Amino acid sequence: MRIGVTLGDPAGIGPEIVVASVAGASDVVVYGDRGVLEAAAQRMGVAPPLYIEEVSKLAWTPGHPSAATGRAQIDYLEAAVADARARRLDALVTAPIHKASCIAAGFAFPGHTEFLAARLDAGRVTMMFAGPRMKVSLATIHLPLAEVAQRLNAPDLAYTIIQTATALTHEFGLPRPRLAVAGLNPHAGESGHFGDQEARIIRPAIEAARAQLSNVTLTGPHVPDVVFRDHLDGKYDAVVALYHDQGLIPVKVIDFEEAVNVTLGLPIIRTSPDHGVAHDIAGQGPTSVRATSFKAALTLARELAARRTG
Repeated sequence: MRIGVTLGDPAGIGPEIVVASVAGASDVVVYGDRGVLEAAAQRMGVAPPLYIEEVSKLAWTPGHPSAATGRAQIDYLEAAVADARARRLDALVTAPIHKASCIAAGFAFPGHTEFLAARLDAGRVTMMFAGPRMKVSLATIHLPLAEVAQRLNAPDLAYTIIQTATALTHEFGLPRPRLAVAGLNPHAGESGHFGDQEARIIRPAIEAARAQLSNVTLTGPHVPDVVFRDHLDGKYDAVVALYHDQGLIPVKVIDFEEAVNVTLGLPIIRTSPDHGVAHDIAGQGPTSVRATSFKAALTLARELAARRTG
């Protein structure tokens, strides 16, 4: 097995969490800058990665993003994706990028997920957050809240449901998963008193997905402020949330340091930690930087890749 790791923002905590997670690993290649990685390894008190695909050499200061660090982040991703397309990788783990400096350097995507879907010709993909206690997929991702109700539609929601259920079976090893779909409105619309999206969009999407999922117990739309509690209590294996913060708030409350972002629907397993670049603590070493989420992302990538290839 061969796992690619992208360094993310070299001015953030990416270098430190990467070296702390991959020290001694013989199945990992890191796409990044050797000087950045060696400096981070020294700060963290670990050995540098065994295998480094040096993509750029740059002058940088931890905590201070620049045009150069923005360009470097894009270059790391492009190099890793080229190897993924050539089937030289079984999984990809991405350290956090700094979107503002990437966009300033010409990055034309809202984030990793959209970039990877485009570069790997994946079409529609689903963002899932998987932790020890919760698994939540998102029907919409990086949209202003005011646009969610207008953009939500039954065919796309059905696709998200099916993609989530398929991953639960094939990647997460659940032969008969139990999947819940959250409602959009308070009290799941209260019989149309607080909105009609449950009847007009969500129920038809569930019925369309159910027709294609013979092995899945699929229910909803559920009252949003109850369904995550029921999931946590073990009633469901995963929840499909309708928008970004509806799904991310419970995950980050319950599984913050161990939650992993998984992109479903790519031709390669892709995971990432569930946090940002943290410029405010970059370069401060193990007294401030914890690699818990990145280690969880690397562990889950190995597990999912083993199931997919095995």
